[in-house]
Amino acid sequence: MFKSNKERQMEIEMVTIDELVPENHLLRKIDQYIDFSFIPEKVRPYYSEDNGRPSLDPLVLFKMMFIGYFYGIRSERELERQIQTNVAYRWFLGLNLTDQVPHHSTISWNRRTRYKDTDIFQEIFDDIVLQAMNHRMVGGRVLFTDSTHLKANANKRKFSKQEVEVETVDYIHDLNDAIEKDRTDHGKKPLKKKEEVKKTKEIKVSDTDPESGYLYRENKPEGFFYLDHRTTDLKYNIITDVHVTEGNIHDSKPYLERLDHQIQRFGFDVEAVGLDAGYLTVPICRGLDERNIFGVIAHRRHKSRKGFLPKWKYQYDPKEDKYTCPEGHDLIYATTDRKGYRQYKSNPEVCKDCPILDQCTQNKDHQKTLTRHVWEESKEKVRENRLTNEGKWIYRMRKEKVERSFADSKELHGLRYCRLRGKENVREQALMTAACQNMKKIALHLDRRV
Repeated sequence: MFKSNKERQMEIEMVTIDELVPENHLLRKIDQYIDFSFIPEKVRPYYSEDNGRPSLDPLVLFKMMFIGYFYGIRSERELERQIQTNVAYRWFLGLNLTDQVPHHSTISWNRRTRYKDTDIFQEIFDDIVLQAMNHRMVGGRVLFTDSTHLKANANKRKFSKQEVEVETVDYIHDLNDAIEKDRTDHGKKPLKKKEEVKKTKEIKVSDTDPESGYLYRENKPEGFFYLDHRTTDLKYNIITDVHVTEGNIHDSKPYLERLDHQIQRFGFDVEAVGLDAGYLTVPICRGLDERNIFGVIAHRRHKSRKGFLPKWKYQYDPKEDKYTCPEGHDLIYATTDRKGYRQYKSNPEVCKDCPILDQCTQNKDHQKTLTRHVWEESKEKVRENRLTNEGKWIYRMRKEKVERSFADSKELHGLRYCRLRGKENVREQALMTAACQNMKKIALHLDRRV
């Protein structure tokens, strides 16, 4: 005879909430190994000590947010509903079985008012990194950086076109100094000062989230996105930096600034970095060279015109400062232009009778011109680094570190889409996701050592 268990559910049992949470539950490990005592001190300046109604314990507020990011719960309403019925969530927050769960609007209100225009989320992320360093889980010697696109909470068909001013690159003064020095070394007169002309370009601006950027790249989805620029450490793949930009910003633009931020904030002694091909720019190679960092960057060879010789067929002699073509003829230095490129030109009297002229140039004067950046040596060092055994190993580890970190954040923690609109809200989501990923790594690592 079948018997229903409904009657038994009405029985009174003596049980504590602690007994209902499994011993190996993730939140138990997080609670045991992560020190959250810094949070009340960090947020104390944002609370009034002597007036207003008693506020929700900020530690409970942030732990609610951590639960949402640990388990990829996208909605704060859904987070409140799940906490109501999940015993482990209640235990983590310090709530009893009959305690009322804080209302979901408390989180959004604090975000919009109390913590607006503050660095609290960056401070929380940094403190978790420091805890990982205290547990010797961060080496700070080899770092991997990449970016991933986060779909903005915006319709790609609702936009307006605007004319915006093109920003001046931040290394322009260093480049101008290098150009003038290079021209002087070659016996050339300084370039005449040219009146600065403000350049503009037309971009698409979202009507629903104007702070997002329109992404249009090969092999990438098209629409309004943000970019999450992330750095991870070699030792245990702890995320050491998170930086959010609009989707139409080049990967390389914020890189050196964020690298310096980590060195200053955490005292890293960076020896090597592993980067994707999008970071193979002359300014980054120059920056790594100046910082004495072993840069390993993927190389994306540009295809030459069909039927024409590629540039690598022409050998450069640094001592003589000249190029030599496949036929053994020299291309001599001519000048250095305003963009920082030296021009090397061949002798047209020699070239006009060359048997491979048709594969070399279509110039009507039969003169071949090659360009070389004034900082090209730094770029060549990076190319050489990539071909060494250490360079091959570092680049191979890149996909196992930073790319895997992005995959986990998207598949397990809901970072594939932006929950809210606005750059600061997306920054909060990216920082909190990364902080939770780090907390999981710390807790699981320390638990395995017991």
